[in-house]
Amino acid sequence: MNAADQIFAMLRESSQSGAPLYLQLRRSIEEAVNRGLIGPGDALPSERDIASKADISRVTVRKAVQDLVKGGVLVQRHGSGTFVAPRMERVEQSLSRLTSFTEDMARRGMSVRSVWLDRGLYAPSPDEMMVLGLSSTELVARVARLRIANDTPLAIERAAISASVLPDPEAIGSSLYAALGTTGNRPVRAVQRISATNLGDADALLLEVSSGVAGLQIERISYLASGKVIEFTRSVYRGDAYDFVAELRLTGPGEEIRP
Repeated sequence: MNAADQIFAMLRESSQSGAPLYLQLRRSIEEAVNRGLIGPGDALPSERDIASKADISRVTVRKAVQDLVKGGVLVQRHGSGTFVAPRMERVEQSLSRLTSFTEDMARRGMSVRSVWLDRGLYAPSPDEMMVLGLSSTELVARVARLRIANDTPLAIERAAISASVLPDPEAIGSSLYAALGTTGNRPVRAVQRISATNLGDADALLLEVSSGVAGLQIERISYLASGKVIEFTRSVYRGDAYDFVAELRLTGPGEEIRP
């Protein structure tokens, strides 16, 4: 029995559950992927073939497949079809350490490279003016990079720094924090906000995932030891590749947790 036949066999088994047909089909495909009946990179049968063999409508098939695409289980390639998404080795990052992407990946023995998306000086946006304490007559250095580890795109980082601190963003090498460190402006602490997002077309294309899949949106404000804000970063991470881990501690009576 081939993989397609096994999917339909599981679908027949689940037909007794009373769940909507698209949910039954979605679970059957997902179970086939989890069992290894369809491996990473394998093509899914066409909507027409699935609908015909399972005796369900193509609308039902499309809804099940789209749910799995949004969940990162499947990927769709324009003009080629639908495929099982590659399995990602998840990266665990601590929320208690302030490190650069380059340093973080190097500790894991992963090869790191970046693709520059933007390096330039601009008039600041209202958000940049407020966070970085800039006036409308000052400039902001914007640095945007696609961060890649072991040839897998993991994140898009978009950082904003006062041009008085970073007058020549083109001079940055492999690490922004290393460049800031040469002038004594490397941040020592940061406040980070993490929220769920669905990746838009442009970001999904860069991260090599399907549009609309789950991702992590991270906004970080970094500070010098003096308390001055030095960096304002908005990043998007692949939701199937990152786990952020925080250590929690129960305080005793009268004990205060300090940031």
